[in-house]
Amino acid sequence: MKRIAVMTSGGDAPGMNAAIRAVVRAALAQGIEVHGIRRGYEGLLNEDLFAMNSQSVGGIINLGGTILRSARSKRFQTSEGLAQAAEILTTHEIQGLVVIGGDGSMKGACALNAQCGAMVMGIPGTIDNDIPGTDYSIGFDTAINTALDAIDKVRDTAYSHERVFIIEVMGRHNGFIALEAGLAGGAEAILIPEIPYDLQAIIEQLDEGYQRGKRSCIIVVAEGATRAADLQKYLEENSEYQARALTLGHMQRGGSPTAFDRVLATRLGAHAITRLKAGFTNEMVGVEGDRLVANPIDYVVQAQKHIDSQKLALTALMAI
Repeated sequence: MKRIAVMTSGGDAPGMNAAIRAVVRAALAQGIEVHGIRRGYEGLLNEDLFAMNSQSVGGIINLGGTILRSARSKRFQTSEGLAQAAEILTTHEIQGLVVIGGDGSMKGACALNAQCGAMVMGIPGTIDNDIPGTDYSIGFDTAINTALDAIDKVRDTAYSHERVFIIEVMGRHNGFIALEAGLAGGAEAILIPEIPYDLQAIIEQLDEGYQRGKRSCIIVVAEGATRAADLQKYLEENSEYQARALTLGHMQRGGSPTAFDRVLATRLGAHAITRLKAGFTNEMVGVEGDRLVANPIDYVVQAQKHIDSQKLALTALMAI
């Protein structure tokens, strides 16, 4: 293998730059040329490729976002766009492609392999941590800590004013961020899309806490379970509690990556190059425990990652 390309696709995640850095430097160490593709698959269709060297990725390990930028591409999702993208890779003599992103990005990589034979390797980069085949995706730990910082600060105000604060975190289809941040922040209730909930039961839970002497409360909700403003309205209309809603939104995607995310991204980036160099393709690298792994992309995009039932049980126990 003489030349590869690397791109970031889909939603940005803290640690993507650390992964780009690892891919570039690990490839160069193997004598492989590296081209960066700006703005994901859309940038590929626009032939926005450029040669990268070790200096290209100097001083970026601590930066949030992605120096390669990211974009959605409707054109790439058509048969014509896919054929054009494959032709561009062939024209630029790109033999391998490393894609950093979520499950949609992995599907695109697999489609390119089928179209032109370019070897592809995926690196999981999403704050949602909803990709099967890895315990952690790049950006998840940073997003949790961003949410946790907000929870800790809001708890001070909740205590001072004896109020219920509802903090909405990202997670349209899953509650990984809500569960982890809520558990770490000592939330009295955590609402996630995967588990049905009863709003009246939440009020009863607040009542029980009030009887034990609690005068403030933090409720963490994933956006896919309910909106913080809607829950605030329900509580104020159906109970005596004063409630305030806070939506963290896209701030969870930004910021300097944690040490965990930097190390994870570095390990996965280097492992992706090792697998490509060894002749493997259509895989996504990941971690299981502390062990580096690689799984077929077909498995990654078809399987479903489940919420940790033990952590769910802990949330109920800690609310007592």
